Amino acid sequence: MTTAATTATDTDRDDCDDCARAVRRLYGCTWRQGLASVACLALVAGAALALRHDALLALFGAIVLPGFGACVLLLAAARLLGRRLGWTFAAVLLLGAIGAGAWAVLPGYVRVLAARDVHALPDPQLLACVFGVNAAVLGLPLWLARTRAHARQLAELRHVALAAELKALQAQVEPHFLYNTLANTRYLARHQPARAVEMLEHLIAYLHSALPDMRSQASTLGREFELAGHYLALMAIRFGERLQYRLDCPPALAAVPMPPLLLMTLVENAVRHGVEPKPGTVRIDVTAGRSGDSLSIVVADDGAGMDQAALGSGVGLRNLRQRLQALYGARAGFVLRRSDAGVTESVLTLPVAAQRERVA
Repeated sequence: MTTAATTATDTDRDDCDDCARAVRRLYGCTWRQGLASVACLALVAGAALALRHDALLALFGAIVLPGFGACVLLLAAARLLGRRLGWTFAAVLLLGAIGAGAWAVLPGYVRVLAARDVHALPDPQLLACVFGVNAAVLGLPLWLARTRAHARQLAELRHVALAAELKALQAQVEPHFLYNTLANTRYLARHQPARAVEMLEHLIAYLHSALPDMRSQASTLGREFELAGHYLALMAIRFGERLQYRLDCPPALAAVPMPPLLLMTLVENAVRHGVEPKPGTVRIDVTAGRSGDSLSIVVADDGAGMDQAALGSGVGLRNLRQRLQALYGARAGFVLRRSDAGVTESVLTLPVAAQRERVA
């Protein structure tokens, strides 16, 4: 509850900061910009006088003066209120200042044109013209700035939610991997104690290398292949000659960034469903390649395979698909298939140009 309240407070504070900055940017100016604006106004007024368009000059003045007053009022409010200036208050203040300014210039507009014996616009038309032009010229940029600020805040909130989701998904992988590895060690401890000691030594060395990176936000293809190699070496102690494996990571792709533990999920899946159920020798091949802007990682085994009921329905693969969807949407892909030759292939496709976890 406290976290939600804090987040809402921070969002409101950021909202007010955005509004004050937008007001200063939209309606403020430097001295040089101000002098240039005055020169442009004087040029328009001079042209109207030269052409003797008294009605046009009076209308121009009736429109400019309320707009100028509204800008000065908004800038003063931004200076005095600062972070407390909100979008709604700024919009109400702007429209109110424009409306009040239109009423204020109406008598002067009528008197100036009457003194020159020039037909003036009816009061309703003048008020509508002054208010409409200023509302469009001054109010539309403020509305657009508010829309952009809200879109940016919404994107930031989605980013925070995505970061929390990704951390939760990645946290699910860690105990899953450690549980499977320790279960294998327990099996050896019951049946081959000497091999269990050897495996524990490898496991300690592996964890010493892997644990600092298991909670990291990003990894590399070379690093993930290294961890997969450690894991398969541990499994080779358990299965002996029954397990043969090969890892092929081209050196040119070793530094390509990728999310951590995706490859480990596929390798674990191959051991669990390919090696464990099959009594004979099983070979696991882990390869990587690049085609254009796509990185392809294939984990293939000629083991027992998976029946249609279990194909891709495990916790690890479901977690993998969720992470891919959260990170890349439709730009990434995962296929689990069984070929006619009896080889199960897990094919992971990632976009090379965006291989980085988007978490804070």
